[in-house]
Amino acid sequence: MTVLIIGGSGFLGTELVRQAAAAGHDTAATFASRPGRASGVAWHPLDVRDSASVARLIADVAPSVVVNASSGQSDWAVTADGAVRVAMAAAEQGCRLVHVSSDAVFSGARVRYDEGSLPDPVTPYGAAKAAAETAVRLLVPGAVVARTSLILGHGQSGHERMVHALAAGTREGVLFTDDIRCPIHVEDLAAALWEIALSDAAGMFHLAGPDALSRHDLGVLIARHQGLDGAQLPAGRRADTNLPGALDVRLDSRATQERMRTRLRGAHEFLRQDGRIIQEATG
Repeated sequence: MTVLIIGGSGFLGTELVRQAAAAGHDTAATFASRPGRASGVAWHPLDVRDSASVARLIADVAPSVVVNASSGQSDWAVTADGAVRVAMAAAEQGCRLVHVSSDAVFSGARVRYDEGSLPDPVTPYGAAKAAAETAVRLLVPGAVVARTSLILGHGQSGHERMVHALAAGTREGVLFTDDIRCPIHVEDLAAALWEIALSDAAGMFHLAGPDALSRHDLGVLIARHQGLDGAQLPAGRRADTNLPGALDVRLDSRATQERMRTRLRGAHEFLRQDGRIIQEATG
């Protein structure tokens, strides 16, 4: 089977590529600025703002499955329009499509959101992601849209690196005590995406961990399990700042979990396991 990962050089994309190659799939992946390091993978430069390039690449690779894990954050031309271009090209070639979305499509007004919850974004990024979801589901009725939350893993995510810097005093800032999400391990997320991609399922899925944690509580966990001093992490309230965005957004993934073999671990569990791995590697 040939699979194509759009955004294959990103944090999630790298793990998707690794798992696809390990499973023996003929794996192709795209990058915006530089290719990933995985060997045995066909790397292709791609600007998802260019409709012709997107259509040509998907036609040339002729994948059975396309996983769109790209994101331009609040850049509408990438995050929203780019997703539309990928969906149109996948539909034209008859490819199965899995589109990765985000809990940023929600405002936090309801706190808990299941797969049937309608988007009510409050940021440009959330609005772009919500628009992409709508377009994908209309253009490719058999597609999968998978919303996820804060992605962590092995100390390599942006949030984990920020915790390291704050604990070491090499970066200024605070971790919010009122900004709550349901973190997921990148390996669990990638495995779940591949399980869904290789099934005949369609529609909306939620892929997040069962533990709801504030950014600060999560930072303390990261510090504790990776040998850092969590007591040194500065705390603050997002509500006291002018930063836009939802505060408490908890993806309810129970309905999705009941349909899957892949178990979505909570942060308390996977950070403890990651901590042992890191200690063994450095001990």
